[in-house]
Amino acid sequence: MTRQDTNQIQANLANEAVALVDHLEREFTIHAEAISRMAARLKVVPETTEASWRADARSYLDDFGVYQAIEWIDRDFVIRWLEPVSGNQDVVGYNVAFSDRRREALETARTTGQYDISGIIDLKQGGKGLVIYAPVGTGAGNNGFIAGVFRIETLVEQLLTSRVLQSFQVDVQDNGELGYRLNGLTETSEGFAHTETVNIPTLDWTLTIRPSETWVASHRSAWPWVTFTAVVLMGLLTSLTTLLAQLILKRNRALLKTRRELEQEIDQRKVIQQDLARLESTDTLTGLANRRFFMEDLSHTLGIARRQNRQVALVMLDLDRFQMLNDSLGHQFGDELLARVAERLNTLSNERIMVAYSGGDEFMFCQQQVEAVDDVIHLLGQIKQCFEAPFEVQDENHRITATMGVAVYPQSGKDADTLLRNADIALYRAKEQGRNSYQFYTEGMQEREVNRLELDKDLDMALANNEFVLYFQPQVDLGTGEIYSVEALIRWQHPRRGLLPPVEFIPLAEESGRITDIGRWVVAAACRQLAAWKGTACGNLRIAINLSGRELDDDRLVDDIRETLAAEHVPANRLEVELTEEIFIQNIEHNRNQLSRLHDLGVNLAIDDFGVGYSSLGYLRDFPVDLLKIDRSFITSVTERHDDAVITRAVINLAHNLGIQVIAEGVEKEEQLTFLRQHGCNLVQGYLISRPIPAVELEKALSEGTLGLGTPERSGL
Repeated sequence: MTRQDTNQIQANLANEAVALVDHLEREFTIHAEAISRMAARLKVVPETTEASWRADARSYLDDFGVYQAIEWIDRDFVIRWLEPVSGNQDVVGYNVAFSDRRREALETARTTGQYDISGIIDLKQGGKGLVIYAPVGTGAGNNGFIAGVFRIETLVEQLLTSRVLQSFQVDVQDNGELGYRLNGLTETSEGFAHTETVNIPTLDWTLTIRPSETWVASHRSAWPWVTFTAVVLMGLLTSLTTLLAQLILKRNRALLKTRRELEQEIDQRKVIQQDLARLESTDTLTGLANRRFFMEDLSHTLGIARRQNRQVALVMLDLDRFQMLNDSLGHQFGDELLARVAERLNTLSNERIMVAYSGGDEFMFCQQQVEAVDDVIHLLGQIKQCFEAPFEVQDENHRITATMGVAVYPQSGKDADTLLRNADIALYRAKEQGRNSYQFYTEGMQEREVNRLELDKDLDMALANNEFVLYFQPQVDLGTGEIYSVEALIRWQHPRRGLLPPVEFIPLAEESGRITDIGRWVVAAACRQLAAWKGTACGNLRIAINLSGRELDDDRLVDDIRETLAAEHVPANRLEVELTEEIFIQNIEHNRNQLSRLHDLGVNLAIDDFGVGYSSLGYLRDFPVDLLKIDRSFITSVTERHDDAVITRAVINLAHNLGIQVIAEGVEKEEQLTFLRQHGCNLVQGYLISRPIPAVELEKALSEGTLGLGTPERSGL
């Protein structure tokens, strides 16, 4: 009877152990899958900000109530983000691969994509605990791990009922060694214990439970016959209970399987919805956030900045001369270049900086939590570094620069639309002052922008109303002191604003594409003037006109010039075209063909602003160059700065050795003129000789002999 009693107690103890292990396996599976779902969301949306991640983690902490912390661990196994910070701040920066065994387990999880459970370890926060690691992606696409950290004490409170805590001592063996003792009772009944294996992936656990004396006593009978009867009844009840428990367990497992399948379907639908949302917010060409998503996020960011009394910077970036490259080399080239630029710019993206593609050749940056203007300038420097190395497109290297406009909240605007408008205004101002630079928005820019827009609208009617005129600046031959050529400079006789110089409207014309039509007008006006000068004091003059890169891209250019010269019966050698050095590097093969055709036609070719661009000897060798113009920046200080004098002499000697004439522009002082004459410069132009003047004044001055060297009136015109 006593043996039967003992056997029954042992059987009851086994049932308790089985129930406890089953509960433990089920709860661990639920937590592991929850952590895996959080990792899957981060994989789908890798650009998730730290704030969004923390909100997601806090919802898990509230829902489950058992985690010590939820962490994001980077690819190098270092803890970067965690929630909550309180009580866990010491673990930020901690390497969780603290042993060869842990590193190997984490590497396996990253390779297979399956979660890993650490086993019982000493937590960095203090105390015993265990950690579930779910990889964020696999292999080379892995973005670290999401980890759920549990304290053993907290886990016990959730897993064990008060009855179990009062009645049993539970030993957890981890890899054959005692890992943790739950509810270390002072009085356990000798001779009674039961061990069950825990079936959890990556863990080698067994649970051993030992009952208290009180529990054992409660399962013994005071009378043998009662005990015998009880044993029989308990045997029957146990069998029935075991059968019922097995049926319930089987049903619970079926329900759990159904629940898992339902959760998987829900997760799949969430992933699909996230993918759709991502497609709606992402530009397909560049992979960056699109303009709509950027503006929505900017509005949200400004709301936070308003509450936290922080600054936010908006940077608008425009690729310099992209449209010319796109038109000349094709849209496929342009798309590939945009993708290459986006790749580099996206390396600057982090939890404080969002990068987006606005469309065309424009990109946008939002910099949060700006403490001082130095923060923005540092970002601008990082952006410029992205353009230092050439971009490889279609197996060729291409250098490209960018111009930027900056608006800072709240000084430059209180809402997203105003901030964007003012950043765009600053961008245009930076373009006006020279490309490959940046400009912050300041008060007064908006008024200038309104004036610019009005001027842009008026430019549409300028050609139709014949409002453009040519002014001419004489070029003096230092050998003879005579004037044989002039440079034609366009002016706009605006009906309300008066006479406008090129700097006021040529950038507008280039931006809008009207520069080609204006260029045709200049060619026609210059040829008409040459025809009108026949038989006058200006009859021997050559006119130099400036061509832009966009005009040179026009395949009709040479034919238009040929037809215009023929229509006015003007010899081609009476016309000269000037191009800046920068234009030469754009689409070299096409430009060489265009300029060779012009040269064959008899038109002279001059390189303007020589010395401030690329100054490659290859251009002088490969292009039919007749004349070099030394930039005024060297002439201004040629008698005061040794470096400028050395460069000027070198350019003159180089050109003469190649059989090319040299002209110096910007000559305003007698000392400059003397220096240039002494070193063999062929031609000069500048205010010392004459300002640009209308054709009537030029004709009068030449007929009266008041222009040229040796005439005291030359600087007064």
